[in-house]
Amino acid sequence: MQVHTVRCFGAVAGCGNVALVIEGGPATPAARQAFARAQPHPACVFLDPGAQGDGIADYYYPHARSPLCLHATLGAAQVLFARAGQADQDIVLATVMRGQPLRLCRQGDDFFVALQPQSVPEVAVDAALAAWLLDQPELRLAAAPVLASVGSPKLLIEVPERATLLALRPPLERILDWGRAHGVSGCYVVCRIGADAYEGRNFNHLDPAMEDRATGVAAGALAAHLGRAITLHQGGALGAPCLIRTRVEDGAILVGGRAEPVPGN
Repeated sequence: MQVHTVRCFGAVAGCGNVALVIEGGPATPAARQAFARAQPHPACVFLDPGAQGDGIADYYYPHARSPLCLHATLGAAQVLFARAGQADQDIVLATVMRGQPLRLCRQGDDFFVALQPQSVPEVAVDAALAAWLLDQPELRLAAAPVLASVGSPKLLIEVPERATLLALRPPLERILDWGRAHGVSGCYVVCRIGADAYEGRNFNHLDPAMEDRATGVAAGALAAHLGRAITLHQGGALGAPCLIRTRVEDGAILVGGRAEPVPGN
């Protein structure tokens, strides 16, 4: 078994959200979940050979299997491009749970994953729901909340001020219970910090200490909803500043950023 440790979406070298990329690891979902649960890092992706394309990706958080994790996919891109030794040829993976195609490309020091916008559950969302989920009865919003997805549906909530974003301490069990009941992968709360720049926080874990340093699927969902390229900052308040870049090209959403191997792994 080969285990690669990669820092993904770091705003600068040495920062980022860590993912483990595993080749030749355990084969069953139960064994993979047990492996992920035993790790000190937020996500694992198991790479398997596929009948078509360059491989199959199977994603696990410590608490659950996931249909897609973009920071782990960025880690896989770093490993695969380093082995291929060429940046001008795309690499194509497919996800295990949904068979979703993922086109990986490299541009300079950044890696990108190209995805298509996905359908979302037919769930009514409004400001009252956002206030209830975040336990903020007086919550003011900068825009109506929406559901959007590039592979893992997110409830996107925009608040007008960074101070509001950073002060949030929502009831995580309430968010997870609502998400499980409606097929939504948590709440992603953002505030605008520039013309096409946002800062965000993701609430999709029961343990506050497991809050994401970078959530690529949420950045992709926001870019898909807005229909334009954005940059998204995350993790700075957690001591791991991350920067996610997105583009919109011919209907595809490209999500990417820095990915670097952790020395000694």
